[in-house]
Amino acid sequence: MAIVSFYEKPGCINNTKQKKLLLAAGHSVESHNLLTEPWTSAELRSYFGDRPVVEWFNYTAPPIKSGQINPTELDEATALELMVNNPLLIKRPLMRVEDRRESGFDPTKIDAWIGLRPLAPSPEMAHLLHHDLETCPRNSG
Repeated sequence: MAIVSFYEKPGCINNTKQKKLLLAAGHSVESHNLLTEPWTSAELRSYFGDRPVVEWFNYTAPPIKSGQINPTELDEATALELMVNNPLLIKRPLMRVEDRRESGFDPTKIDAWIGLRPLAPSPEMAHLLHHDLETCPRNSG
């Protein structure tokens, strides 16, 4: 099983559910505070792979919801600068296993990457696997 470095917003309901799924699948989770991590543009960029800039953002972040920031109008350098200065803008979680990095929590993609099937299946885990684990239920960033 994998050792997952998991960058989250402490107290985020979905990040808590995501970690439960990883633990139930037998992975070790090392939690880190996404908001206090000393990000650099280069380090942060490594989590987004070939995804377009618009997919790098947490669309429930207040500056995006208010219209102050429009991710569709940003180039890569500007997006990274904004995220380094305001980590709430980053689509979470960010996860690292060995040399591979990913952003967001797509259960199908994670299952193909490191495995996400619970070692001891339960109704709760089955429900979580089929639940939207990326949209904030509080819708508050």
